Amino acid sequence: MSIKIDMTGKVAVVTGAASGLGRAVALSLAGAGAQLCLVDLNPEGLEETRGLLGAAGGEARVHVADLSEPAACAGAITAAVDAFGRLHALCNVAGVIYLANSHEMPEALWARTIAVNLTAPFLLSQAAIPHLLEAQGAIVNVASSAAFIGEAYAAAYCASKAGIVNMTKAMAMEYQRKPIRINAVAPGGMITNIAKDFRPPEGCDFDLLKRYTGFRGTVEVEDVAEMIALLASDAGRGFHGSCVTIDAGITAG
Repeated sequence: MSIKIDMTGKVAVVTGAASGLGRAVALSLAGAGAQLCLVDLNPEGLEETRGLLGAAGGEARVHVADLSEPAACAGAITAAVDAFGRLHALCNVAGVIYLANSHEMPEALWARTIAVNLTAPFLLSQAAIPHLLEAQGAIVNVASSAAFIGEAYAAAYCASKAGIVNMTKAMAMEYQRKPIRINAVAPGGMITNIAKDFRPPEGCDFDLLKRYTGFRGTVEVEDVAEMIALLASDAGRGFHGSCVTIDAGITAG
């Protein structure tokens, strides 16, 4: 069996597209023929991603937005539909992580983690669903292996990603009889800008942190991006309410 990811003539929104996994998803979807609306807080990174897509023959528009602000989520979907007239896929990739001792976690960082990682995907989906129903399209959320195991110093991140998994399943059940697919992927650790900016909390127990690195090392960003592209395309027609774990065995036991 061969799987062909074909997004020719289709439009996708990719959040977190200025770097890392979001950029890799944009490249994968563009390679499959999609027209893209790239969303991120970082305008320079967005333009760099658009330049990479243009060099590969892909068509993209950029939309700068801070997705921790609720109005910005609906605005991103409006920008995509205004630009292309339709929408077939929403890829909720943007995310943040702040490590801290739980008793010292600033309330503002807890709130921002939940806002970007959980509330924004919901609000983006809420705005996108009428268009996706019309196009018989798809939503792909990015969870994490941290949704399934407790990770020290990452209570906010774990809570947000566990929420994404069950939100995906709940929405999939709600739209079980409608022409839309809603799925998630749960990557393990990847070498992205988030990993490069890793800052362990002061006084942390590094033996606890090492438990989440896995025996087989990090996951390839491109592998996760390809799975997201598959779920966003008609090639993923058999998936609905799924969370595909890509973590090199971290959550196996």
